[in-house]
Amino acid sequence: MNKKTKPNKIFGIDPGSTKIGYGVIHKNDQEEPTLIDYGYIDLTKPLDVGKRLLQLYKDLSFLISKHKPDSIAVESIFFFKNAKTITPVIQSKGVILYTAAKANVNVFEYTPLQVKQTISGYGKAHKDLIQKLVQSALNYKNTIKPDDASDALAIALCHLRHLTRP
Repeated sequence: MNKKTKPNKIFGIDPGSTKIGYGVIHKNDQEEPTLIDYGYIDLTKPLDVGKRLLQLYKDLSFLISKHKPDSIAVESIFFFKNAKTITPVIQSKGVILYTAAKANVNVFEYTPLQVKQTISGYGKAHKDLIQKLVQSALNYKNTIKPDDASDALAIALCHLRHLTRP
């Protein structure tokens, strides 16, 4: 990536154990951010851990190849409420980082607190508010579902706003 140009296509990722949210936004210097794509990678079918992680790698590789992002923003894992799901989420996060490195795309990490603070100005904002602010920032009229995709778009917007700060 040329250091003189700001990345304008950002791929946001919300890691999970069975559902990986993603969202892609684009911004030119004069424009508001535009929603390109969003959705989730469903990992509920492969019960075997290795097959689940391989499926994530294949699906994410396809999406990165399709969208050709300038950067990837991913939620960092720093605290987890459910001890049973932390290992699968960390495994997914490892595959996400590996896939991005293999595609030669820079990764930036943000905590949930940073994302909420950047999007709403309040680090403990409720998920519903963040979703509405994301829709507004992207000038998107419909509700963004599932929540994992909305979270991924919030992460992408967070990264964009960190890039455009003086």
